[in-house]
Amino acid sequence: MSQSFIVKKSNLSGEVKIPPSKSHTIRAVAIGSLAKGESKILSPLSSEDTLAAVEVYKALGAKIKIEKELWSIEGFDGKPVPPPQTLDTKNSGTTLNIAMGTCALLEGEATLTGDEQVRKRPSKPLVQSLNDLGAKVLSKEKEGFPPFTVKGKLKGGKTSLSAYSSQYLTSLLINTPLADGESIIDVSLLNEKSYVEMTLDWLKYEGIRFANENMKKFHIPGNQSYPAFEKKIPSDFSSATFFLAAGALLNNDIICRGLDFNDSQGDKAVVDYLKKMGAKIEIGKDFVHTKANPLRGIDIDMNNTPDALPMMAVAGCFAKGKTRLLNVPQARIKETDRIKTMCRELTKMGAKIHELENGLEIEESKLKAAKVNGHGDHRIVMALAIAGLTTEGETTIDTAQSVSITFPDFENCIQKLGGDISSIKEKP
Repeated sequence: MSQSFIVKKSNLSGEVKIPPSKSHTIRAVAIGSLAKGESKILSPLSSEDTLAAVEVYKALGAKIKIEKELWSIEGFDGKPVPPPQTLDTKNSGTTLNIAMGTCALLEGEATLTGDEQVRKRPSKPLVQSLNDLGAKVLSKEKEGFPPFTVKGKLKGGKTSLSAYSSQYLTSLLINTPLADGESIIDVSLLNEKSYVEMTLDWLKYEGIRFANENMKKFHIPGNQSYPAFEKKIPSDFSSATFFLAAGALLNNDIICRGLDFNDSQGDKAVVDYLKKMGAKIEIGKDFVHTKANPLRGIDIDMNNTPDALPMMAVAGCFAKGKTRLLNVPQARIKETDRIKTMCRELTKMGAKIHELENGLEIEESKLKAAKVNGHGDHRIVMALAIAGLTTEGETTIDTAQSVSITFPDFENCIQKLGGDISSIKEKP
């Protein structure tokens, strides 16, 4: 059922507990499924994307038990079974790409697809690399786009990868240790380096052997195995971005709980972005306290933080001078073209915003209430909701149901901070 958010001007004040990381949870599900024995994921994120990963890996042979704060996985020890039906990754591009590599370990065949947005997201570089390394991956409709038919088995060898999305390299890094022989990956382009660092942290934690030549070349021996593990999922800096930035606006005062700056998540850089813009920020042992302060426009290289682009575009509307969000071409192949979409929707709200080839330029703007389109993109919807809380009048954001992809409790968290937000069901 489609929903809309209705938001009105509100001051936000108080504490918010940031939900667990989507990226870590999906990696944990994949690696726990590939492992031998029973793994335990503590404090996982339960959302549409992560549950899609659970269903895909269950269909590949993992036995997964879901409880509120504990997910138990009996892995299939690197030997997935041919699934009885097409694997539907729903809105999760991360799941689709990682699972494509896992299906390349099959003694048999699998078909992977996703929802309308995922079917528009390219994976051609990953397809080519998996084929280079011994798998047989075919596009069933449009070349390089889902749905894909995948046959194994990864043998190893050499490939060159243009990682326009970091998910391509993450898939190879997670799955090639289980190939028959050594895999050598030359990386000609790498966006979103921090997400690959997260993947490498998982490999190190699991004792997987690999050689990393400055993120330009990887040597990964085959015939390895993943041991079972017990690991707690850290809070999600991508989800925290909306509240970290909201705390810097108007007269807001927000404490975000549960964030760990020792974790490799790239979106922790948002704290530095906001500091450089002039926000008052205090970092404690397990919290970040953001207070409103006059902001100034700056240039931000966002290659490592594409998920932060929608909310930083909103923050730019409140900064004196110009804010430029730069070097983030991969934002165009997320759930939507986030560069084009944020430019279009913030313009409806009165923003002085211009689309760049690989980013956005925003001038200080007085936003006004409007009816805007969330385009079924959870991060667009949440960013526009925060924008609406700063304006006189009533702002309506459609496709609000999409927030359940990563942050099912978003509306409730805003309300607890004093935000005037409600959801209504849209007529079919």
